[in-house]
Amino acid sequence: MTKPNLFFPTPVWTIQLDNYKKINEEIYEYIKKQQSSDQVGINKSNIKGWHSRDFDLNEKEPQNFIFFISKHIEQLMIDMNWDTKKQIAKISNMWAIVNTGGSANLRHQHGNSTVSGAYYVRAPENSGDIIFYDPRPAPIYSHPNATTPNSLNAQVNGISPKEGALVLFPSYLDHSVNENLSKDERIVISFNIRISMKTK
Repeated sequence: MTKPNLFFPTPVWTIQLDNYKKINEEIYEYIKKQQSSDQVGINKSNIKGWHSRDFDLNEKEPQNFIFFISKHIEQLMIDMNWDTKKQIAKISNMWAIVNTGGSANLRHQHGNSTVSGAYYVRAPENSGDIIFYDPRPAPIYSHPNATTPNSLNAQVNGISPKEGALVLFPSYLDHSVNENLSKDERIVISFNIRISMKTK
């Protein structure tokens, strides 16, 4: 029997970056400095964890980080067959989330952007998978029981964080973060990307 066509797939890219330790240490110091100067942070999807305010994208550390991941964003556009001659991908905002033991993030999505990302600066074992939810209303409303989940029937999928890993996904995709069951910090940089027309 031939395999079925996947007509409306939802792409999620998971990329383990090479030579990430130097950039991780630099951005770690930057995040901890932000946390030290603003210990309350802001409250969005976070439960107990610390959520930074948006980074100043003109500062050296965010600029270095953007350069570090830029080729993977370019590859995403190629994978999607988006017109790179007329359009450009630009990171519109970026922030950090520090989840200590017992912290998590509620289900949410990122509005007013095309692609969103998560990059792991610190990712101890059992610190909380990122969970993605099927965005299609029809199979959520009615679905048969499955003996085991697979790529055709799963309504929820998770990715375990790893230091130096980059996850890119459509901004409309609902996601949450499981509770950090470790005693160490789980530190992630999150960001949004807008695809816009190039200016002449």
